[in-house]
Amino acid sequence: MLDYLPFEQPIADIEQQIESLKKLPEPTAESMQKLRHLRKQLADTTRQIYDNLTPWQTVQVARHKNRPHTVDYLSLVFDEFVELHGDKFFRDDRAMRVGFAKLDGRKVLVVGHQKGRNFKDRTENFFGCAHPEGYRKSMSKMRLAAKYHLPIITFIDTPGAYPGIGAEERGQAYVIAENMFEMSRLKTPIVCIVIGEGGSGGALGIGVGDRVAMLQHAYYSVISPEGCAGILWKSGEHAEKAATALKFTSKYLKEFQIVDDVIEEPLGGAHRDHHQTAARIKSYLVKSMKELTACKIDEMLANRYSKFRQMGRYLESSLADEEQTNSTAQFNGAIG
Repeated sequence: MLDYLPFEQPIADIEQQIESLKKLPEPTAESMQKLRHLRKQLADTTRQIYDNLTPWQTVQVARHKNRPHTVDYLSLVFDEFVELHGDKFFRDDRAMRVGFAKLDGRKVLVVGHQKGRNFKDRTENFFGCAHPEGYRKSMSKMRLAAKYHLPIITFIDTPGAYPGIGAEERGQAYVIAENMFEMSRLKTPIVCIVIGEGGSGGALGIGVGDRVAMLQHAYYSVISPEGCAGILWKSGEHAEKAATALKFTSKYLKEFQIVDDVIEEPLGGAHRDHHQTAARIKSYLVKSMKELTACKIDEMLANRYSKFRQMGRYLESSLADEEQTNSTAQFNGAIG
């Protein structure tokens, strides 16, 4: 049974009609013709809805309970996955999954947030919010991959790093900053994909790479819409307004060059077709790995560093232009 989001009610109505026709004991020519018409109407309606999602609706899709998670892609995209555990300091963080695998015959290291499918798993995985030990675990394994010249692939899907007192006491902010610094100079190709939620430093802790992509209906933001609404309007009720203001959907992020590529999802979202979504991710990864492994290491590192240093230049440029205009006007006034 599909779980429909509020804005998907027109889709639900058409699919209900289709199911009713399919259950007829003796289909007639008229019922078959109506069935074909409904299927076309379903595709058109779904396309119209998903081509015009609001930012808040995109958040709902990114959080859909049936959306594929990291462990789903481990079985659908990779072969021979072997999980690695522990950070050698505190414990094994189940919100962060790390291990070696094969991608189209190539050995790689895979790192990804894991939310969990049911309540028990979500509780065990802290709803995808990793602790410092999760980021330490990922970094120690990424250093190992770089040592043996294995490419690194990360799947980002978290509302943010775990904000508890214990996590802060164990150096949450420091560990995330250290991960970002270390990833910027690892001498091996790194590809990062936002598969659902990309929230704040929790996402950036495994998000520094040579290629940063996101699924079409994922979001990538400095803060969750509820968190932003709580700060700006003192209430989570304004999350929809915050989502619009943050401009964190794939359309905006590709335009702002925060992400390099957007991976198109199947019609109706990744939650409707895990296999097709995984096939598109695999195709993107294989293509990216071929391009990156052909680059010289020094050139690749320089490009990676430059890529993240240049983010935000649109805002800086507009401010610089405004300051230049004001300065010129003041200068002209002074000499006039």
